Amino acid sequence: MSFVLKSRSMSPVDRPADAARSARPAVFSPLYRQIKDLLVEGLERGEWKPGELIPSEIELAARFQVSQGTVRKAVDELAAENLLVRRQGKGTFVATHHEPKAQFRFLRVVPDEGEPVRPVSRFLECRRIRASSDVARQLEIKAGDAVVYLRRLLTFDGAPIVLDEIWLPGTLFKGLTAERLAEYKGPLYGLFETEFGTRMIRAEEQIRAVAADVDTASLLAIEPGAPLLLVERVSYTYGERPVEVRRGLSVTERHHYRNTLT
Repeated sequence: MSFVLKSRSMSPVDRPADAARSARPAVFSPLYRQIKDLLVEGLERGEWKPGELIPSEIELAARFQVSQGTVRKAVDELAAENLLVRRQGKGTFVATHHEPKAQFRFLRVVPDEGEPVRPVSRFLECRRIRASSDVARQLEIKAGDAVVYLRRLLTFDGAPIVLDEIWLPGTLFKGLTAERLAEYKGPLYGLFETEFGTRMIRAEEQIRAVAADVDTASLLAIEPGAPLLLVERVSYTYGERPVEVRRGLSVTERHHYRNTLT
């Protein structure tokens, strides 16, 4: 596949893309942003799979008919957004949830002391249900549409710390079953990425303190009424499409929620 960038007012080296211009409103966008958008479209189409090496900056510059510096700026932004990963001496790769560092990008509950460790997942439920109006609104589907409902317990060093409820669009996750979850040993987002072609790009969260009800307290081995941290998340894939609603309850006696603001 090739792209031809044309413009009447710019040099042949840095000219805006016809494809990008025709598909978007006639508003000014820096050239590197247009190239960035074209690269994201390639990622969304699956032209380069998670973990795969993308073409070099020189090859991309020739493909898009722009300068190498323009491509570099676009790739820099995608790397900063965790869509691409630069590896010294090897090139630039599509980011994947199977990388150890990526697994902690969406897991923010960490121990008060010591290094973060990957928790062990135990799935308590996996079934197809009808979306409530609230879940449907967040997933941008219709109330009553099919969703996959998951409930799981995360244990850290043998202690139950997080109880998750997760809702996924039924059309995207048709083959997700309790049996498949039981045999899978990697990160959940890695499973979504590899087997369902859905990569989580970013998430929005709301955090508040709540008291444990009787059922939650039993699963987390705490007293009813004990304080918990509630994290409500909506995760998005390419094109700002919401593909997961999550409600996580965390014990914070020896753990905390950590985030980095930049």
